[in-house]
Amino acid sequence: MHPHTTKAVPDPLGWLDGHARRREEAGLRRVVRPRAPGSGTPGDPAGGDPTRPLDLAGNDYLGLSRHPEVVEGGVRALRTWGAGSTGSRLVTGTTTLHGDLEDALAAHTGFASALVFASGYAANLGVLTSLTGPDDLIVSDERNHASLVDACRLSRAQVVIAPHADVAAVDAALTERSWQHAVVVTDSVFSADGDLAPLAALHTVARSHGALLVVDEAHSLGVVGPGGRGALADAGLAGEPDVVATITLSKALGSQGGAVLGPPAVRAHLIDTARTFIFDTGLAPACAGAALAALGILTATPALADDVRRHARHLADLTGAPRPAGAVVSVVLGEPERAVRAAETCRAHGVAVGCFRPPTVPPGTSRLRVAARADLTATDLARAADAFAAAIGTPGRPGCPGCPG
Repeated sequence: MHPHTTKAVPDPLGWLDGHARRREEAGLRRVVRPRAPGSGTPGDPAGGDPTRPLDLAGNDYLGLSRHPEVVEGGVRALRTWGAGSTGSRLVTGTTTLHGDLEDALAAHTGFASALVFASGYAANLGVLTSLTGPDDLIVSDERNHASLVDACRLSRAQVVIAPHADVAAVDAALTERSWQHAVVVTDSVFSADGDLAPLAALHTVARSHGALLVVDEAHSLGVVGPGGRGALADAGLAGEPDVVATITLSKALGSQGGAVLGPPAVRAHLIDTARTFIFDTGLAPACAGAALAALGILTATPALADDVRRHARHLADLTGAPRPAGAVVSVVLGEPERAVRAAETCRAHGVAVGCFRPPTVPPGTSRLRVAARADLTATDLARAADAFAAAIGTPGRPGCPGCPG
């Protein structure tokens, strides 16, 4: 080539502009909105102050993320152990605080043991990739959380996607496929729809085939079951030898992190084989301390779970949505543009709600995702009613038996 000849070099990221334009046209662009100090969200209801936003978007279901005892639990751990865990849990990342948290989580949920991960996402990746391989089968509900979807992809196992809550389809998949080990995996309360998986029926089918049932209790812990022990405890399945659960510490417990609950043999196997446990930095001590304090509050105040479910039913009545199993109220509106407009109208009325669009939810089912909280006041609920009336035209303001005020 002549030394003065230049060759056009293609831009390897040039396709991003067109991709962004198409997403904009389809109403699927996403925006990061930083919160400012004192904005009232999350973990802090508006408390009757009309100048402060009301948080119905976050997952602080029990309103504990700003509770003084939870904050102090995190601060105390920060002062004792430092800002970070300093390494993986097999090196320097495990403290006595992590062990205390694991013992408390197992006791609260009714399982024999627990293993804490740096996030609920990491817990889901770790459990499925460690318990399955190329000769195995995973049967996964089509509406499972993205972390379970990614775990299935990384597992190298055969994966059958079963129609939502279709127990017969799960039975058929286990019958028709050949496998060495099999896992049936489902959310307990689904994060976008708010409905409850048929856990008892799924367990019966899984057990009849000798399969393991793995249940993500992220949206159940602290909300569903007696004292917020979870949907598995409510179904009488917690602690069964063929049941494993995953949880997150970032929702009802107001902190951050995740855990796997199950028989001690599962815990030992994960310590040996789960890549997201072995190679990830351990959960920061402040998060462990805050979660442990929040769990102590929930244990001492089991009525918090009743409060959040009652408020969720009230919010469902305000929006015309189906009554949920837990805290998540799903207000299906159809196309993305309508959901975006409704969310913006709610925001203009001082109420923050989630706006779920494809690929998070199926096409044609874009929605508002409204998250109830145990600490909502009568004034908060009245503000929500006004916002929903403006955003989606909900009539009236039905009473909330047992709600404050």
